Amino acid sequence: MAPFLLKRVLALLLTLLVASALVFAVLELLPGNAAELMLGDSATPESLAALQAKLGLDQPAWQRYGRWVGGLLQGDTALSTSYDTPTAELITERLQVTLPLAVMAMALTVVLALALGLYAASRHNRLGDVGVMAASQLGIAMPNFWFAILLILVFAVHLQWFSAGGFPGWTADDGGGILDGLKALVLPAISLALVQAAILARVTRSAVLEVLREDFVRTARAKGLSKRQALLRHVLRNAMIPVLTVAGLQFANLITGTIVVENVFVLPGIGRLVFQAISNRDLIVVRDVVMLLAAVVVVVNFVVDVLYALIDPRLRHG
Repeated sequence: MAPFLLKRVLALLLTLLVASALVFAVLELLPGNAAELMLGDSATPESLAALQAKLGLDQPAWQRYGRWVGGLLQGDTALSTSYDTPTAELITERLQVTLPLAVMAMALTVVLALALGLYAASRHNRLGDVGVMAASQLGIAMPNFWFAILLILVFAVHLQWFSAGGFPGWTADDGGGILDGLKALVLPAISLALVQAAILARVTRSAVLEVLREDFVRTARAKGLSKRQALLRHVLRNAMIPVLTVAGLQFANLITGTIVVENVFVLPGIGRLVFQAISNRDLIVVRDVVMLLAAVVVVVNFVVDVLYALIDPRLRHG
C-alpha cells in the first residue's frame, strides 16, 4: 500500500504544480494588470509605475509566479483589488457556505442514486426499472437553475416553508444559527443534487447489472442468499468503482459549479465571489479561487484513487 500511496502523492503534487503554472500563465495573457484596473484610465504614468512597483508587477513573471506559489503555501495571499482584503480571508469566509452546501448536495445525491440505481437494477426491464430510467432522464434534461426557481416558487412563495434566498449565518451573533443555516441550504442542495443524482443513478444501475451477471453472484444465490442479501453483500461493493469515479467528479463539480445556484438563492459562497470578482475585474481573487477549485478537483481524484485501492486490492498490488 505504501508504494501505491507514494506514487499517487507524487502525481498529486506534480498535477498541482502544472495546474498552478497554467492558471498563472492564462491570467498573465489577459490584457491589463491589477495596477491599471485599480487606478483606471485616467492614471498618470508615474502613479501607475509606482503602484506596479508596490504590487511587484514590475518584476519578471517567473519571480511573481514563485512569490504567488510561496504565498499560497504559507497562507499569505495578495490583497483583493475590490475588497482590499487578503484573498485567503475572502475564500475562507465564502467556503463556510459553499462547502456545507456541496456536502449536503453530495449526500442527497449518493443516497438517492444508490437507492434508485439498486432498485432499478433489481427490477431490470420491469415497470420499476423503466420508471426510474424515465425519471433520471428527466432529471438530466432539467437545468438546475430552473429547478431552483421552481423550488423557490413552491416551497418559499406558496408554502412558505423556506426563505426565498439569503443566508442567516452559522452563529447567533450573525443573526442565525446552525439550524437556520442548514435550513437556508436545503433548497439549494436539492436543486444541485437533482441532475447529479439522475446521472449517478444511471451509472449505478449499469454497474450493478454488469456485476449481477458474474458467476460469483450465482454462486452466492445458490448458497441460499436472497436477492437483496446478494445485492448488499457482494454486488454493491464490486460495482462501486465506476460509481466512485463519477461520484468523485460530481463532488468536485458541486463545489466548482455553484455559481448559478448561489446567485439564484443569493448565497455568499465561492460561486458568488467568483461572479462578483469577474464583474469587478478583480483578477487576483479570480486567480486564487480558480487555483483552489483546480486543487479541489485534483485532491478529490486522489481520494477516489485511494478508495479504489481499498475496495479492490488488485489495484494497489498491480
